[in-house]
Amino acid sequence: MDFLKTWNGQLYAVLRIVAGFNFLWHGTQKLIGFPPGAPEGLPAMIVYVAGPIELIGGLLLIIGLAVRPVALLCSGLMAAAYWMAHGTKAFLPIQNGGELSMIYCFLFLFIASHGAGIWSVDAGRGDA
Repeated sequence: MDFLKTWNGQLYAVLRIVAGFNFLWHGTQKLIGFPPGAPEGLPAMIVYVAGPIELIGGLLLIIGLAVRPVALLCSGLMAAAYWMAHGTKAFLPIQNGGELSMIYCFLFLFIASHGAGIWSVDAGRGDA
C-alpha cells in the first residue's frame, strides 16, 4: 500500500476539509434551520453555544485557519455533546446514538495534534 503514502498530504487535507464541511452544516441546522432535520426544541445553550462553534469551526477547518485550537475546541464540544446527550443513556455508543459525536471528537483531536497540513491558510503563513 505504499502508493497511498505518496498522497498522504493531499488525503489528510481532504479529510480536514470534508470534516469541516460536514461539521458546519450541524451549525447551520441549529442556527438557521437549514438544511431541515434538526431536532425540535433544542435547549438555547445547544443552539447558541454549539451552533456557532460548529458553523465557524467548520468554516475555519475548511480553509485551514487556526486549525490546532479550532479542532481542539471542536473536539471538546463533541466530548461534551457525547456525555450530555448520549453517554448517560447506555454504555456503548451503538446503543446510545453517540457514534457521530464520538467519531467527531477523536477526529478533531487527531486534526488538532496534526495541524492544518497542505491546502490551508496556516500553511501559507508557515504555521501548518
